[in-house]
Amino acid sequence: MPENNGLSSAERIKQQSRGLRGTIGSGLQNEVTGALAEDDQALLKFHGMYQQDDRDRREERAVKKLERLYSFMIRLRLPGGFLRPDQWVALHHVAGVHSTGVIKITTRQTIQLHGIIKSAIKPTIKAFAEASLDSIATCGDVNRNVICSAHPLQSPAHAVIHAYAAKISEMMKPKTRAYYEIWLDEELVSGQQEEDPLYQDRYLPRKFKIAIAIPPNNDIDVFGNDIGLIAIVENGILQGFNVAVGGGLSSTHGNPANYARLATEIGFVSGEENLLKVVYAIAEIQRDFGNRSDRKTARLKYTIDRHGIGWFKEEIERRSDYLFNKARSYQFTERQDYYGWRQNHSGLWFYTLFVECGRVLDDHQLALKTALLEIAQTGKANFRFTGNQNLILADIPARDKQTIDDILRRFGLLSHTENSSALRKNSMACVALNTCPLALAEAQRYFPSLLGEIERLLEKHGLAGLDIIMRMTGCPNGCARPNLAEIGFVGTSYGRYNLHLGGDLTGTRLNRVYLENIDEPAILLALDRLLGHYASERLAGERIGDFSLRKEYVS
Repeated sequence: MPENNGLSSAERIKQQSRGLRGTIGSGLQNEVTGALAEDDQALLKFHGMYQQDDRDRREERAVKKLERLYSFMIRLRLPGGFLRPDQWVALHHVAGVHSTGVIKITTRQTIQLHGIIKSAIKPTIKAFAEASLDSIATCGDVNRNVICSAHPLQSPAHAVIHAYAAKISEMMKPKTRAYYEIWLDEELVSGQQEEDPLYQDRYLPRKFKIAIAIPPNNDIDVFGNDIGLIAIVENGILQGFNVAVGGGLSSTHGNPANYARLATEIGFVSGEENLLKVVYAIAEIQRDFGNRSDRKTARLKYTIDRHGIGWFKEEIERRSDYLFNKARSYQFTERQDYYGWRQNHSGLWFYTLFVECGRVLDDHQLALKTALLEIAQTGKANFRFTGNQNLILADIPARDKQTIDDILRRFGLLSHTENSSALRKNSMACVALNTCPLALAEAQRYFPSLLGEIERLLEKHGLAGLDIIMRMTGCPNGCARPNLAEIGFVGTSYGRYNLHLGGDLTGTRLNRVYLENIDEPAILLALDRLLGHYASERLAGERIGDFSLRKEYVS
């Protein structure tokens, strides 16, 4: 039976929200505060936004008896991470007018803008709408941005597979018109309450994530999602998908009841109609049986572990009226972005650009944001985001390749990508401080400097250029997927992290905590010893995560 005894406060807020409207509209008119009411902050997430504040300035403002410096983060819904060049131009100008100016590429193939004050939310949303963009359901207890293997080089069937991201996203989008009424001034139809067969008035017990992978490259960490779809392609033709369920990487320090879990494969589905019915049924089951009393154990992984994978599979088949076939064979052999110039099966060109920690801005080293605007203004390249916070300048005809190459060269972006180390190009970090309210430690602001120290250790041990998948988050929520890194760092308090070892190359094994709550000197000492050991005792072709297991750094 579903666990609905003693519903959490979040459940009350959702059910009383009038289709996610709450009092957001009137709260926007309140000029006394830069914040929204607490219940409305929970509802705001379903509209693709988080209320945040500048944590660097909390103490200063408290001394002056000022309220916190509130602002809002807005995240776009971009299934499969695709933007047209005109949409990038619009995004560039919105970021310049209303936000901090930094365009943040996320680990789920979309972008988010930070630092938007309350009075600027509606103008921002309206500007996005004019570019056919929205932020619906990119946060909150609903299906979030559907991600897909990014590079069309991956398979001749990439376009067919990629299209599923948009189809699933549309099917799983909430039916309420609240977003359009509040932000785009659509007229409310008096007395009319939208029917939402999937979400009803409860929505899901917790966030819900779907990913689509195309072997042999697990570039989007498919097993870290509530639903993982592995495309089975034969002779360039999509046959269907293996379905995996119950992945999720968030945990809680010191609480073994909250844990990371890899998704479990349960079978193969062929046919678009059948796949969509199966995906829908999985969400329905989570809606009906997910834990609505304790949000920390409300993800699909806990529902499956409570009821058993056998029961869960049978319930999917009952609701979808589709019997799974035996999972098809495939193999993941890599987990990477294809940097530099590559040509796909139809002759189009693609340039994958390294964007450190996903931050698009102009600084004293690189005018990245200006360069990308100039490229977008040519209209000769689409923009595709990877699941590793990088950017592909995409779908470029051979006749236009030189134009894009000239801009990349003039702004130093070719050399930036080519000269960045393999360690950096395989790294990811979440936003963390100074805006994320969950952050316990730094991530994107600190990780580049720590990587510099680790690069020096690699040189010391004769390992310069070593390819390691390394990630950092400011808390155990797992946004940058540190649990699937060969070496991961998870923030515990300011300046201190848990050091994780033992992940594999292809994202099919979780790592384990090696050392807890350590600072930078202790991190570097531990890695110095590990790398020295690895340099002298590794087997031919052995990855450092595999070495960490074989030598029992972690069990």
